[in-house]
Amino acid sequence: MKTVKIFSVLVLSLLLTSCYGQGKSTTSPTDESISKIEVLDFHSTHRCMTCKAIEANTSYTLNTFFSQELKEGQITFQVINIDEKENEKIAEKFEAAGTALFLNVIKNGKETKIDLTDFAFMKGTKQEAFSKELKEKIATELKTL
Repeated sequence: MKTVKIFSVLVLSLLLTSCYGQGKSTTSPTDESISKIEVLDFHSTHRCMTCKAIEANTSYTLNTFFSQELKEGQITFQVINIDEKENEKIAEKFEAAGTALFLNVIKNGKETKIDLTDFAFMKGTKQEAFSKELKEKIATELKTL
């Protein structure tokens, strides 16, 4: 019985650490002719229900409210598995160690990373609240481009 409890605690700890990444806002320069918003949804191979909801609700928000901007390339959406070798550099750039949601606002080539991970986990499974707040955040940033 004691072994089961210890094993349960270990599994729960692994799930929590794999589903919750740390991040910070940073700014870095790129091509000065570029102005757009990148929406980046990072995840590990093993995903929890909230992680999947964050991706689904982000996709819903973008396709519902920003379909024109997606078509024009003003907004891009990337779902990135951090466990895949080819994604190591971008995960490292955003310091994504698990599930994380970022807006990378690129204005005249200058990047500003906005970490929405805490917001995403708090409202990830509540589609209406998540979508409403994400829409507002993206609309606000679009006005600055």
